[in-house]
Amino acid sequence: MSLTQQELHERILYPVTRVRAGQAGGSGVLIYSAPDLKHEGNFINIALTCEHVIDGNIKIIDEWDAVLKRQVKKDILEEVTVEVFDYEGSKVVSANSTTGKIIAYDKNHDVAAIRLNNPRQMPYVATLYPKGELENLKLFDDVWVSGCSLLHDPFSSQGSLTYLREMIEQKSYLMTNAPSIFGNSGGGLFHGSGYLLGLTSRITAIQLGFGVDVMTWMGFSTHPERIYEFIDHQELKFLYDDSDNYYSAMERRDARRKDALKSVLLEGEGLSPQSENA
Repeated sequence: MSLTQQELHERILYPVTRVRAGQAGGSGVLIYSAPDLKHEGNFINIALTCEHVIDGNIKIIDEWDAVLKRQVKKDILEEVTVEVFDYEGSKVVSANSTTGKIIAYDKNHDVAAIRLNNPRQMPYVATLYPKGELENLKLFDDVWVSGCSLLHDPFSSQGSLTYLREMIEQKSYLMTNAPSIFGNSGGGLFHGSGYLLGLTSRITAIQLGFGVDVMTWMGFSTHPERIYEFIDHQELKFLYDDSDNYYSAMERRDARRKDALKSVLLEGEGLSPQSENA
């Protein structure tokens, strides 16, 4: 069933943000806005984007750990800027800039999650395409690419699914003929039903002499299976499961970090996690 004009605005255009990280920039998609269980009246707001959009704000350093008695790698995550747009119908009335914290990232999947420092409710957020219905995707399904092409204010381009599983560098993508260009990275690939399918992440370019010819009609978006893999591995299940919540997710992430540190300590002492339990 086709979406109405109002539904197209609310589900495909309004959730799209512009993301800036140092000298780089791209797009993002608001995916979560729910009451903050620890701060009455506030909301927790999360946006997804591509990791390569915010990669410049992730610093990996080697640092001596006095407890482990060894050099360890640590990531220093600088805040990024997220612009959320207010609309009156089809007109942008304001672009509201807020800082945000990178709460999770994965270079392999090229996905990152940002928590906005703005505690106000975001009235329009995207909804992931249901995991159990991914097998129903078909070629010729209507899709929309929605993002900030060349860092322009968000706009959407219509097309269709042209390949269901393109493998690039051992990673799966959806291919569409909805035009996309630099700056769309991190923006949404939306199914015609209004659900978020993936994040626009790659385009096709051919070297011609001293120039590059960009095939805007051969765009690639993170396969939805990889989006779910990222969310599950990063303990962010609350992004699609209402039975979970942000604080429970952060507790699980913290527990995993402690377990990993414990394993490192045991290895440093010539033990294994199994021998500790014996």
